[in-house]
Amino acid sequence: MAKIAFLVGNLFQDEELIYPYYRLVEAGHEVVVATDDKQEVQGKAGHKVAGEISFSELEANDFDAAYVPGGFSPDYVRRDKTVLQFIRDLDQAKKPVGFFCHGPWVAVSAGILKKRKATSVGAIKDDLINAGAKWVDEEVVVDGNLITSRKPSDLPAFMREFLKLLQ
Repeated sequence: MAKIAFLVGNLFQDEELIYPYYRLVEAGHEVVVATDDKQEVQGKAGHKVAGEISFSELEANDFDAAYVPGGFSPDYVRRDKTVLQFIRDLDQAKKPVGFFCHGPWVAVSAGILKKRKATSVGAIKDDLINAGAKWVDEEVVVDGNLITSRKPSDLPAFMREFLKLLQ
């Protein structure tokens, strides 16, 4: 089974962390929550989660995949240089990387979207296009090892495709 890093900062979208977390655990995968300095972070709706590892400990060789939930969290997560290198290394190794809602902001900052097809919440559409992505308004987009979705109602479609990528 796969070992998946969840990259999380304050003000994550609660359901975009909770639903994928438990679906992956239910499927037998290991989920490891990474935060800045292992700090406890809080979602927009108040759910709290503590980091099991810090961003500085992220090594692509230690993980099979990564996931970035939305909310305002990705705007904090993408400021960490170790996170961005981790994402680039996973992408280069063709390991699955999922970005949800505002999560593709991390992919933008990591510089991995050029000539890739992706989606996101509409509010960051221009950011993806300016990063070189072909943005589409679809519930889930899989481009090789990258998977993106737009909003909480897309979670079931996203998880079906993410679980396929992990096989």
